[in-house]
Amino acid sequence: MSKKMLEQLGYTVTVHISSTKAMEVFRNDPAQFDLVITDQTMPGMTGTELAQRMLEIRPDVPIILCTGFSHLIDEDSAKAIGIKEFVLKPFTLSSIGQLVRKLLDGVPAS
Repeated sequence: MSKKMLEQLGYTVTVHISSTKAMEVFRNDPAQFDLVITDQTMPGMTGTELAQRMLEIRPDVPIILCTGFSHLIDEDSAKAIGIKEFVLKPFTLSSIGQLVRKLLDGVPAS
């Protein structure tokens, strides 16, 4: 659903259901990605773990972590590890679009 939302806004989107597959693709060509959006709950590793590994490879990549209610991560702890934005689900096309644009434009995280 997020893929379709972002494509409606004109973005090219790569989707992987498996965090390990996403990590493999990112590792093979990290410069291919302008931004990463990950869910906290995924098969293989959490979105937090995925973000940490991606940031080890490319510390400048902006990452948005999406989650429902979680005891494992909150906005402050996400930002402390380098995740630029923390989004609670469900989100709207407008809200995710504004956040993506803000990060791609290099506006400092709130």
